[in-house]
Amino acid sequence: QVQLVESGGGLVQAGGSLRLSCAASGRTFSSYTIAWFRQAPGKEREFVAGTSWTGGTNYADSVKGRFTISRDNAKNTVYLQMNILKPDDTAIYYCAARPQLLVNTNRREYNYWGQGTQVTVSS
Repeated sequence: QVQLVESGGGLVQAGGSLRLSCAASGRTFSSYTIAWFRQAPGKEREFVAGTSWTGGTNYADSVKGRFTISRDNAKNTVYLQMNILKPDDTAIYYCAARPQLLVNTNRREYNYWGQGTQVTVSS
């Protein structure tokens, strides 16, 4: 069992930056693949970025070059550094975990979810 708690969301102007954190409970955190998803009003939840337990990463095309995912297994935390934010990045951001090696972009492949944190980018 893994419990996830996101933090770091807020209101930022276009072009600004935010860093989201996903803190996880459980001693086997290092054996989980962790991903960030987001859901804008009226839209489906979509994959943003993921990191496997070996440190491999994967990004959605829409955030490549602007967002960076990283993990600190000693702190049971995964981060999402978001730079050059755009109004289209406005959404609730969720972190999710799966006990498999590879990052999967399908939200149905993740077993555990946090409650989400709101990110709002003003133009």
